[in-house]
Amino acid sequence: MEEENQWVSHSISSFTIPYLEFHSFSELHEQNDKEVAAVYMDLILPDDLLERILAYLPIASIFRAGSVCKRWREIVTSKRFIRNYSLAASPKPWYFMFTSSDEPVGYAYDQVLRKWHGIDLPCIDTSNWSIASSCGLVCFMDNDRRRELYVCNPITFCWRAVVEPPGPRFSDYRALAISVDRASHNYKILVVKSRQVPGNLFQWNLSIYMYKSQSMTWGMILTESLTGWRAGDESVICNGVLYFLIYSIGSVGPENRHGLIMYNLGSQPSSDLLMRSFIAAPCALTCGRLMNLKEKLVLVGGIGKPDRPGVIKGIGIWALKGREWQEIARMPHKYFYGFGEFDDVFASSGTDDLVYIQSYGAPALLIFDLSLKQWKWSQKSPVTKKFPLQLFTGFCFEARLEISP
Repeated sequence: MEEENQWVSHSISSFTIPYLEFHSFSELHEQNDKEVAAVYMDLILPDDLLERILAYLPIASIFRAGSVCKRWREIVTSKRFIRNYSLAASPKPWYFMFTSSDEPVGYAYDQVLRKWHGIDLPCIDTSNWSIASSCGLVCFMDNDRRRELYVCNPITFCWRAVVEPPGPRFSDYRALAISVDRASHNYKILVVKSRQVPGNLFQWNLSIYMYKSQSMTWGMILTESLTGWRAGDESVICNGVLYFLIYSIGSVGPENRHGLIMYNLGSQPSSDLLMRSFIAAPCALTCGRLMNLKEKLVLVGGIGKPDRPGVIKGIGIWALKGREWQEIARMPHKYFYGFGEFDDVFASSGTDDLVYIQSYGAPALLIFDLSLKQWKWSQKSPVTKKFPLQLFTGFCFEARLEISP
């Protein structure tokens, strides 16, 4: 892993425009001479040309540009610039890593600049929340009180509370997913609840609830009883279809403990059973993580040992094509052992062409670029391990300026 420290801190100072709030970033080792030269060049550039130049900056540099002078701040906070920037830019996803399980603070890794940015998340008070993201918005659902749900843009700090979903508050398992329409910015939130039937170990009731931001209402779209299987906490929406993992609790062999089922959100309610859409896992998995990469369903899973399927021996990445899993890559051993310690379960999320993988036991972060078929470590994280049993987790999101809940 690379040992160079590359991180910046997130300043408290901010300025506001009618619908969006910015928080400026400050960097270590500022190069003042270059900034002075930029201001002198600024004197001879008309606004439209300066706006075009600034539109080529990475998103973190946009915050710095807003701190140069009043004129630059007015440009980068204008509605026209933000709209044009969103059309011109193709932002790479960031990865937010929590520094503590007790506070909603941490650092976000910027793959473009290869730097860490310190960010305090709004809304939540601990890292023990269910988290899903789509197109710049992140959805948080409280796992303890089961009453709070928020949608926010971590970059701009815009956020909104969402009324809690209907149904039983204390389900045994809940999965969360969000999908944002990139044109209208309307979004849907899906919650999959799974609860054991009292007195029956092998039968579980499953309910799916959907929230639409346009109407600001919840509705139950499906309820079904599963035998020998239960839902968990892993789901994602991809190309208008809700996918979620289910887990065997019956007599199925250890090599088939994980399965995938799906529900088309555009279809009319029917009597068809969810289990008819069942797709077996590509191999014996210790855990599975689902993600949407350019509307392609991707599974990152821990590969179990042949003689002990519950013990991890490596990590694989698969894409679903039709009803078949196609292997994309397997993590090379040098990276797998480079984590130092790797549990049978781990954190992984991704979007666009990037997959982030993180061990719960260490702050190291590994990145797989799907387009380049390339593995590489992030810059060394500023998050440090303070005690032996400390756990690390995080989530991936698109860094966008133009979208708000």
